[in-house]
Amino acid sequence: MAASRTALLFFSSSYLLLCLLCFCAEAKEITVGGKSDGWTIPTSESDSLNKWAQRTRFRIGDSLVWKYDGTKDSVLEVSKKAYLACNVTDPIAEYKDGNTKVKLERAGAHYFISGADGHCKEGQKVIIVVLSPRTAAAAASPGFAPAPSPGSAEEDQPQQVMSPAVAPTTGAAAASSSFGLVACLGSLLLLLQCFLF
Repeated sequence: MAASRTALLFFSSSYLLLCLLCFCAEAKEITVGGKSDGWTIPTSESDSLNKWAQRTRFRIGDSLVWKYDGTKDSVLEVSKKAYLACNVTDPIAEYKDGNTKVKLERAGAHYFISGADGHCKEGQKVIIVVLSPRTAAAAASPGFAPAPSPGSAEEDQPQQVMSPAVAPTTGAAAASSSFGLVACLGSLLLLLQCFLF
């Protein structure tokens, strides 16, 4: 009897840990700049998109969302060299729809600039650093600053990276996450009832 209760406790604990890991690893939709009108020329250095990005944690699978007037602006994903020079002529990808969503599929630095004439030179650009899976797991410790991923070139890393912060969630993402946790805990309780009765 004691052995079966020990086994039940072990499997229940393992199941709960697995559910919590799945819950914590959910991808998020992150609005660039932290607000719907964030893709604009910053009004001050403290309002820059890179300041916002340094305070935000990005993981593989997250999606960046830009909201802007597609008739007046665009989003260009570019190389580091093009980012530094504000070169809009040969982007990796170009988005003009006004409601752009880009899924982050690899760890490392991603460079985005405005395609509107002169906007990049006035600061409408952002470096997004996506944590590697190994780095993301370690990021839970306070004061952690991500290191370059193994094998990544020095030139692909931004000049400064501050400690990542918890990524903001939209109401829909938060509700989805809450539902996942409730479903996980409900399943665990059902499992316990099956073994105890």
